[in-house]
Amino acid sequence: MKSLSESLQNVMRGKNVAASVDLLMKRVLADPDVKAFLLQNQDQITKEMVHSGQSKLYEFYHEKQLREKGEATVAPGYSPQLILNSGQIDVTYVPTQQLIEQERQRHIQRLVRSINMPKFIQHASLDDFYLDEKHQTSTRVAALKAAIEFTNAYPSDHFIPGLYLYGSFGVGKTYLLGAIANELAKKKGVATTMLHFPSFAVEMRNSIRNNNISAKLDAVKKAPVLMLDDIGADAMSKWVRDDVLGIILEYRMQEELPTFFSSNFAMDELEKNHLAVDNQGDHEPLKAQRIMERVKFLSRELPMTGENLRSKG
Repeated sequence: MKSLSESLQNVMRGKNVAASVDLLMKRVLADPDVKAFLLQNQDQITKEMVHSGQSKLYEFYHEKQLREKGEATVAPGYSPQLILNSGQIDVTYVPTQQLIEQERQRHIQRLVRSINMPKFIQHASLDDFYLDEKHQTSTRVAALKAAIEFTNAYPSDHFIPGLYLYGSFGVGKTYLLGAIANELAKKKGVATTMLHFPSFAVEMRNSIRNNNISAKLDAVKKAPVLMLDDIGADAMSKWVRDDVLGIILEYRMQEELPTFFSSNFAMDELEKNHLAVDNQGDHEPLKAQRIMERVKFLSRELPMTGENLRSKG
């Protein structure tokens, strides 16, 4: 920090003002916050301390004035605060409420890890979930109720299954998953991993050449809360079904970790028409049944109906 005389020169430069240091210090000492600090610590502060601490008192006053004017300060996002430090008047800088809130929002966003998910999930909220008041479809009300019940109950000392949301394209399944993830981050500080499963499957196949499949698989399967979006959108290979999805679900079932799914297909359809038939056309119903046993353990099936919200613009 510059000396008092240097600071004064900078403040007065270009103003053609001949005010003395004494006059400026009178203004500093008349500041309500300075007066309150000196009064609060009057049993510890002497006249000599005030004199020797003029530069710190001025620093506080000057930075405070800059903040009130909305001008650049020495520590953006922080406000000055007078303190006593080893028997001397000093200035420290504390985060403003605005900075604290910004950091809180950044922390919340970091808790929701999304992989190949649409940007709108960043702002998804249970409060804004569209219930279609014109028709007031019971499935949407039931889905929202289940979402609220989960976020209120989690975490718990017993296993709470996630949701398996299925319905036609654009009815808000992904939005509701995003809203649950954001609610868990905001209210409970819980980390959630959301991923678009077809894109993740492609990413896992590409990871073979880089030899980092294990690390990616571990990061997903061990997530405190996991959301697999758009299950069944693409035909799976045997490897993706058994060595990617199967391993993820097996681990999460053994560890009783909540898992959410969204799909265009009900569980029975997913099992018979997608998991039982791989992308080569081979039928393996027993392996599909094994996968679905884990899906059913980890989640509760809920339909979602309604108009295509994406077509509304």
